[in-house]
Amino acid sequence: MASPSTAAGIEETPGNQGIQPAPGALVELTPTPGGLALVSPYHTHRAGDPLDLVALAQQVQKADEFVRANATNKLTVIAEQIQHLQEQARKVLEDAQRDADLHHVACNIVKKPGNIYYLYKRESGQRYFSIISPREWGTSCPHDFVGAYKLQHDLSWTPYEDIEKQDATLSIMDKLLSRPVALPSCTEPNFQGLTH
Repeated sequence: MASPSTAAGIEETPGNQGIQPAPGALVELTPTPGGLALVSPYHTHRAGDPLDLVALAQQVQKADEFVRANATNKLTVIAEQIQHLQEQARKVLEDAQRDADLHHVACNIVKKPGNIYYLYKRESGQRYFSIISPREWGTSCPHDFVGAYKLQHDLSWTPYEDIEKQDATLSIMDKLLSRPVALPSCTEPNFQGLTH
């Protein structure tokens, strides 16, 4: 019967007092090559100690902590997204209230989208729209100037200070909508443009 070492492809030679690899063997199986113990054979050859309940309990506890931390991180991101959506919803409602309010301002002309209208307030408190700017009135402006707004094609109002930014945004949207190219059918995450 072959010894365990020869069965593993290793031959023992009496003159060498050690285990020598047989031709074609890859790794020496001696636990002390050159007389030095490099690692504990107990720790390297065991698959695990199923009786070590403390280690198993610690592993389960650590896993629970990681699961909780991962869930907390994901929920934090969702909470931030919800907060961002709430802020956007608040702004939409504020803009809708302002737009409705401006549509009820007195005006003796038919308002046309794309034009800028100037809001004035009389001494009586009545507000009205005019197509004459305070600069065109000069020093003879009869009433207090409140603000200027551009009537957009969706009948929303853009404050004068935001007109340039809004026009740039709308221009980009028009370019995107006028392209005949459809959006790519990519099912993989695409972070292009986020790394700049």
